[in-house]
Amino acid sequence: MAAAGAAPPRFSDADIDRDPGAAAQELTTALEKNPDDAEYYCQRAYAHILLQKYADAVADAKKSLELNPSNAVALLRKGLGEYHIKNYASALESFREGQRLDNVDDTFTIWIKRCEETLNASQTEMQQPLPPKIKYDWYQTDSQVIVTIMIKNAQKDDVSVQFSEKEMNASVRLASGEDYNLKLVLLHSIVPEQSTFKVLSTKVEIKMKKPEAVRWEKLEGQGDSPKLKQFTPDTQHLYPSSSHYTRNWDKLVVEIKEEEKNEKLEGDAALNKLFQQIYSDGTDEVKRAMNKSFMESGGTVLSTNWSDVGKRKVEVNPPDDMEWKKF
Repeated sequence: MAAAGAAPPRFSDADIDRDPGAAAQELTTALEKNPDDAEYYCQRAYAHILLQKYADAVADAKKSLELNPSNAVALLRKGLGEYHIKNYASALESFREGQRLDNVDDTFTIWIKRCEETLNASQTEMQQPLPPKIKYDWYQTDSQVIVTIMIKNAQKDDVSVQFSEKEMNASVRLASGEDYNLKLVLLHSIVPEQSTFKVLSTKVEIKMKKPEAVRWEKLEGQGDSPKLKQFTPDTQHLYPSSSHYTRNWDKLVVEIKEEEKNEKLEGDAALNKLFQQIYSDGTDEVKRAMNKSFMESGGTVLSTNWSDVGKRKVEVNPPDDMEWKKF
């Protein structure tokens, strides 16, 4: 506690590193007595970043800049807060403005590059949307061939199915606004006027009427006219799949979920997912260590050991072709 009449207390980054929660409280008390102190707002923004209160960090950094527009540190902390709340365009603007004020600090260069890469990736993803992964399968009875398209919550007005003697064309408008189309050139003829479809909550079910009780060896044909065989309801051919091998229909949905769960990522995507998993499963000390090491090193070091990084300032470890200069 400062004595009456003494100069207002100052807080170093090291003080805030040791206990960001306590530092934030002390800075709040100091700001009640000195509401126009730009440095207090800037330091509290840093405490908020360590506490993962990124929106509060942005608000304090903005207030600091209102009082002192030439504060490059406040611009850095404003950009960090904006980046973590995924306001990448504003973060990029903050980092660029900070670099104009302090062009010797490589921290701004690192974060400018990161923002540009994130924005470019988002723009590319918007321009080239991946086609939706839609599964379909088929089975047969003595009188029908049934195709099931695994689309959930489709609206009846958004589904169109057309039948001809040896073709089936289905079109479904997805919730994303994209169209899913399935065209099948059938192995055998069907009766179009007696073929129907039904929209259910978990799938679109299409039933095509057979003119005769014969067994289809496969769903589609390439202009061939195989010899028709009398239908026999044996389990080997009752549930053939669209991929031309036997599949247990009851396990289809489970397979889809497992495929999504086990989707393999590569490169930066795999590394980012690993870091996200470590952060998500980590204790409060692990999260604090990751945040502190990441912020102090300008994004060049990421540690989960709080007992180590909590006792010291994490040194910057820039790439070999870059030089770190402290401002």
